[in-house]
Amino acid sequence: MTQTPTQTPTQTPTQSPLRKTPGPPSGSAKGSAPAAKYDIKKEMPQLYAPKRGEIDHIRVPQLSYVAVSGQGSPDDNEFQAAMGALYAIAYPLKFHSKNRLGRDYAVGPAEGLWWADDPAAFARGDKSQWQWTLLSVLPPWIREGDFTAIRAAAAAKASGTASREGSTEQEKDIAGAVQRAQFLTLDEGESLQVLHIGPYAAETEILNTMHEDVMPARGLTFNGPHHEIYLGDPRRTAPEKLRTILRQPVKPITT
Repeated sequence: MTQTPTQTPTQTPTQSPLRKTPGPPSGSAKGSAPAAKYDIKKEMPQLYAPKRGEIDHIRVPQLSYVAVSGQGSPDDNEFQAAMGALYAIAYPLKFHSKNRLGRDYAVGPAEGLWWADDPAAFARGDKSQWQWTLLSVLPPWIREGDFTAIRAAAAAKASGTASREGSTEQEKDIAGAVQRAQFLTLDEGESLQVLHIGPYAAETEILNTMHEDVMPARGLTFNGPHHEIYLGDPRRTAPEKLRTILRQPVKPITT
């Protein structure tokens, strides 16, 4: 599924959607020394290592993701189940690549697209209207067929867990979210992005600068939903040290 987003909020959530960001499990393949592990953060530093406070104009290449979409507050069960489903597919897909395709890679950081039919829903804190897609970026050799096979296995495992006696509502929600997961290809193209360091609630100032000052000055307008990349883990990192990349796809203003 290829998506070129066309809708974006002018304001964004001020509360972290993350509850946990799993780290890659340990382990190594047997046999001869494997090729170096692919890490998109190192392969594409222009996308994943911007400088703090500098609003850069970049071009984002077409990338594919594991994606789980929904609507509502990041505090709701639906969102938390979607995060669980994201990694229930992302890690088995990594090991499929390592063990069956002979190429290992680091699972990327959690990412999210955010929008609302009424952008003012963010300003007034109406979380029920927030729409989101959680993302885990994939390396270029992973195809939709790989994803489909791993999702089917993950869905069977999650359904088995959810159907056992004594299963929790969260396990049932995760099973449903795994079924909804998609192989999503985004072509964001020209974008502005900046590294924000600090609490999520403090993103507003730099976003206002990007949207209301920089974009008009450069003759640019919105060309897709607000995109966040979460480099910090709020469970282990003080709010003032959280690192979040804020990205906005753009296009020239036409008269």
